Amino acid sequence: MTAVDDARTLLATLTDRPLAGVWSAPGRANLIGEHTDYNEGFVFPFAIAQRTAAAVALRDDDLIRVRSTFSDDTVEVSLADLDARIAGGGLDWAGYPLGVAWALRRAAPDAVTRGVDLALASEVPVGAGLSSSAAIEGAVASALDDVWRAGLDKVALARVGRVAENDAVGAPTGIMDQMASMLGVADAATFLDCRTLETRPVALGFAEAGLSILVVDTLVEHAHSSGGYRERRASCEKGAAAFDVPALRDLTVDDLPRAAEILDDVTFRRVRHIVTENQRVLDTVAALDADGPSAIGDLLTASHVSMRDDFEISVPELDLAVETALASGALGARMTGGGFGGAAIALISTDLLPAATEAVRAAFAASGFRAPNIFTVTPSEGARRDA
Repeated sequence: MTAVDDARTLLATLTDRPLAGVWSAPGRANLIGEHTDYNEGFVFPFAIAQRTAAAVALRDDDLIRVRSTFSDDTVEVSLADLDARIAGGGLDWAGYPLGVAWALRRAAPDAVTRGVDLALASEVPVGAGLSSSAAIEGAVASALDDVWRAGLDKVALARVGRVAENDAVGAPTGIMDQMASMLGVADAATFLDCRTLETRPVALGFAEAGLSILVVDTLVEHAHSSGGYRERRASCEKGAAAFDVPALRDLTVDDLPRAAEILDDVTFRRVRHIVTENQRVLDTVAALDADGPSAIGDLLTASHVSMRDDFEISVPELDLAVETALASGALGARMTGGGFGGAAIALISTDLLPAATEAVRAAFAASGFRAPNIFTVTPSEGARRDA
């Protein structure tokens, strides 16, 4: 059973109205470029095969009813009351689909809005740094854009998802996750300029090179709306203000000596991560174009060191996953996602996957950590209509 099948089955328990369609959107793995998105910098994520599906039936009234496989609750709200419910907060998981409906109405005021029954099912691990939230947003935005005849393109729908996450849910994230989920291309990553929203798919060629991306989900849950994420963002804004620039995107590695002089130590290290991470994204894209995927391993590992030491968003479980993967022959490894938990990724020969998996499990057990969830991800297609 796929998420699409599960969503259809769940919808039948919610309503006997006919199916209008099923739409889905993937989670994403960020190959490199962490916390650079809200600094108007560069990121390089790819959509993964694991998806969230939204099955929809149209109603004759103005009610939106949502149900999901990750909750026993059915939440309903009228379109007339949607603004007030979003402003009131406290919607938990339902804040994501209802936030998308709210943001889409704002983005497309001429859309033909009507009530819907909406059932969600997901294959994307929650809390693993693989953007389960953007998968929900992408699936729901794609569905409502069609049934409400809003006529928005994929970039506009990514913006809708970001507004939902920022303003309805209250997580101060950038737009990388939504863009990756909407615009994913099979066997490619999306090189995204977060200032201009210009994108370019860049071929990865992992399978052809005999490589895989191994994910080690530490099962240490994180939350984007928590204090650590907000503090990092505030430090970045403080650093940009000290240089009187709109965002840290406007600084280069040549500015770092001056930054060390005028900033306190913590703010300097936060700035150094963003500036060097932007450069690593550019270097990764250039290395792929010139030499293929075997050339990017050291850049991935350098990214993890920067996140561990300068941005301080790693945790012992993530560090252990990275260290063990490297010791098992990975070309490069890094934590991925917002940090403070979640998952690490490793670029590794496909032949080494079984041994590396066992080594990570053994290392976690020896350290007294919870057994991780370990799997591979494949660069895949973005949001689509499935039925």
